Amino acid sequence: MNKFLNDIRSAENPIPNNKKIINTMAVLFLGIALGTFSKFLDFRQAELPSVLMAINEALDVHNLLGRFAIWVLIALCISIYSNSSIRASVNVLVFFIGMVTSYYLYSNYVAGFFPRNYAMIWVGFTMISPFLAFVCWYTKGKSKPAFILSILILAVLFNMTFVYGWGYFEPLSVLELIIFIIGLTVLRRNTLRNSILMGTISIVFAFLLNMVIPFHFG
Repeated sequence: MNKFLNDIRSAENPIPNNKKIINTMAVLFLGIALGTFSKFLDFRQAELPSVLMAINEALDVHNLLGRFAIWVLIALCISIYSNSSIRASVNVLVFFIGMVTSYYLYSNYVAGFFPRNYAMIWVGFTMISPFLAFVCWYTKGKSKPAFILSILILAVLFNMTFVYGWGYFEPLSVLELIIFIIGLTVLRRNTLRNSILMGTISIVFAFLLNMVIPFHFG
């Protein structure tokens, strides 16, 4: 426990209040931009220039933004690179408020429809996101609890990016494979050995988790 508390103290990085405000505003505008862009692809992807249309179709960007993995990865990165667990909670909450609000304002006032049930799922996810971000921030440490947290997070991300069963195993898309690799990199441990161990255990745990909760949030 003492080592875990020391990890917490060493990971915190106090910054001036004006920088906190700037960082949070940047995260808010990122959420607004991505939410608007995501809904634009839903509603007007046919209006994209031919090159961007080809990229969208080849990489399946439209469907990627409609699944959870990309948003979980962004939230994870915001959490880990925040200067404290409290700041992680604030920044992730602000990001999802910006993303969800802009997405459904665009849907309601530009696209002309409001999918209430689906919106409620995202509102619920936004409400719990600060608590998840608070926990994710502690993966920065070098203690055993931090290591276990990293395994659990990576296992969930694995089940969001891959589909598998008896006789088949594949990523949902190339971009989802990249998302998992980035997640593995962000959560990497202090040595290559520990990083490999974390990745291996997380995959085993993901398979076990899939037996209990066979839902990949895809």
